[in-house]
Amino acid sequence: MVIINGNDLTVEQVYSVAFHGEEVRIAESTLDELKKKRLFLEEMHNKDVIYGINTGFGILADKRISDDDLEKLQVNIVRSHAAGVGEPLKTELVRAIMLVRANSLCKGYSAVRPEVVQQLVNFLNKGIVPIVPEQGSVGASGDLAPLAHIALALIGDGEVFHNGRKEKALEAIQAEGLKPLTLKTKEGLSLLNGTAFMAGIGACSVHIAEKMFDKAILVAAMSVDALMGSTSPFDPRIQEARPHPGQKYVAKKLREYLEGSEIRRSHLHCDKVQDAYTLRTIPQVYGAVYDTLQYVKSVITREINSATDNPLIFDNGDVISGGNFHGEPIALVLDFLSIALTDMANMMERRVDRLVNPKLNNFPAFLTRGKEGLNSGYMIWQYTAAALASENKTLAHPASADTIPTSGFQEDHVSMGAWGARKLWKILKNWSNILAIETVLAYRALSFRKPKKSGKAIEGFFKELSNILEEHVEDRYFGKEFADARDFLLKSQGLKGF
Repeated sequence: MVIINGNDLTVEQVYSVAFHGEEVRIAESTLDELKKKRLFLEEMHNKDVIYGINTGFGILADKRISDDDLEKLQVNIVRSHAAGVGEPLKTELVRAIMLVRANSLCKGYSAVRPEVVQQLVNFLNKGIVPIVPEQGSVGASGDLAPLAHIALALIGDGEVFHNGRKEKALEAIQAEGLKPLTLKTKEGLSLLNGTAFMAGIGACSVHIAEKMFDKAILVAAMSVDALMGSTSPFDPRIQEARPHPGQKYVAKKLREYLEGSEIRRSHLHCDKVQDAYTLRTIPQVYGAVYDTLQYVKSVITREINSATDNPLIFDNGDVISGGNFHGEPIALVLDFLSIALTDMANMMERRVDRLVNPKLNNFPAFLTRGKEGLNSGYMIWQYTAAALASENKTLAHPASADTIPTSGFQEDHVSMGAWGARKLWKILKNWSNILAIETVLAYRALSFRKPKKSGKAIEGFFKELSNILEEHVEDRYFGKEFADARDFLLKSQGLKGF
């Protein structure tokens, strides 16, 4: 069970709730605090003009709203802002977004009633997932359009996925014994304002990439040994001379995975002086990606435990309009991770070529079995890796480098973080597919080195793969083994397919 209080949600918990359906509960102390903050706000708005509470929104902030229309104002903002288009976002990612929004509201700065947060939690626990079109947010005043679609479902409008099918939100709510949320002062705005879309997707992306990272090092080590690469570049003294934490970490892992390799001993005193960069500089390249991952994770973790609404209500009575909804802190790091994973995939693809290219190794051309020419082996899987790597290079263009004014020039600088999050998710999928391709080809290449054994860890990995991959005798449809390898890599790290 994940207990939320606004302060210590982790990316691991976000993934677990989103993809594994872990139950969510609001801390009792948080519920008490939300009640106090709400009473405080209700006393204040009767005498003060407060943005979004008794005014219009955006450039319409100078329009005062009468007391009789305050609740209608909150419903109207939800309905009018649900302007997303495109394919529905993956249901697991919507769950991540809902959890992040609920946790942010738990901080109390939005002064919403406990019932608002509880409705989000009820949806999560009952398996009601709002249908959220993936396009429409510029990451300016938060992720307004996608969050509005979630809020729309909470009040019984719009559509949801429930029990494996599309339903009217009201029908799903009633089927689960719940009631539609009735929005009170400021609550519609608070559900819409914030960075939950980009932060939720970012949290899941970071978790998957981090969990898969060590497997990627193991696969790289298998490729190094299959290609009879040197372990000298992984010497700890080299890493100490340039002591980036990630570089040291990756080199240490490579040494562990390759320790005791008979293949390495067999060419220890060969005439070859240096390996290609895709073998020799794995610590430097993968290490930089590792450091990037850790930095991005720290930023995302801060964000999912932040108040990103506007205005914010403080304990001393101050109501301050600010810009915590702006997505720039997230947009920049999502772009950073996109670039890092793209470059890592570039290195994988080049090793894939080395594993199948007869001009770069001493294996049968394209790792064929049987007659060469009659059999093409794994020739085309390098094409696939190249296509995915190239696609990533286009996707890696920073979303945050763009901005476009919205809301009548009131919101005249935006982050584009929502597109950054969606691009990162696409890049991550391509990255994982390239990793699966390298996994299969490194496995096949290593089989040509038998009976010599690799390091103990690699041999254990090789045996696991042999249990899921058919013997290669001649050409056949190879797609299933790459899909099986990808599923195996994910499941071995406690991850679901995505």
